[in-house]
Amino acid sequence: MNRGKVAERAGTLALGAWMAFAVLAAVVVSDQGGPLYLDRGLLSWSLAHRPPEAVTVARGLTATGTGVVPYVLVVVAGLIAGRTARRRLVAVPLAALCLGAGQAVRYGVMELVARARPPRHDWQTQASGWSFPSGHATTAALTAGLLIVALCLRAPRGRTTLCLLVACWGAGVGLTRVFLGVHWFSDVVGGWLFAAGWLGVCVGVGARWAAKCHVRRAPEPGAPHPSETADGPLERDASQDPHRRGRSRPA
Repeated sequence: MNRGKVAERAGTLALGAWMAFAVLAAVVVSDQGGPLYLDRGLLSWSLAHRPPEAVTVARGLTATGTGVVPYVLVVVAGLIAGRTARRRLVAVPLAALCLGAGQAVRYGVMELVARARPPRHDWQTQASGWSFPSGHATTAALTAGLLIVALCLRAPRGRTTLCLLVACWGAGVGLTRVFLGVHWFSDVVGGWLFAAGWLGVCVGVGARWAAKCHVRRAPEPGAPHPSETADGPLERDASQDPHRRGRSRPA
């Protein structure tokens, strides 16, 4: 794994996601928190397509986007990412820290934007706090992202299928918030962009830290000693060479 390339790609992801999030947040604030394009249409569609069975499934899925479930999943991600027990002891708390810090920052942004939720009479589940960005969408997307990164690092065969399933879960949690009437669609998009930006920052920092802490393996038998240059071994003082101590010069 080329840690430099990983850090570069993560930085690119973070920059693009943060720029898009900043634009969306600015539009939401400039519109005084009102619904944006597609927001009302998607909410109206949800209101017209709510059979009891679908509502039950949506409630079950949306419940996995908060509470203990995301933290259990990021612990699993840390266990997958670590190659050894020692590395897992580092990867697990770092993954949990990434999720917890992301949730805290997201909460601060939500308080700053202070966007109202859709009308309460359209809700099909309980919700609290302001609307933008969606907490469930952010948490699920960030959790899914950490799992996908771990699977790409160390997954066995079939990791593409596993990554797709995890991505569908993360996206599904966000969409249930619109279906259940507690968020505008732009809230969910904001949560996805925030999660992508935060994940990019965490992965980029982690990759650079791992590159600095990486210890080179011992040279294989027959490999040149690190003190040797391309032109040959460096000259050393005879007094510092244990093999030459005590030898007398020829007469």
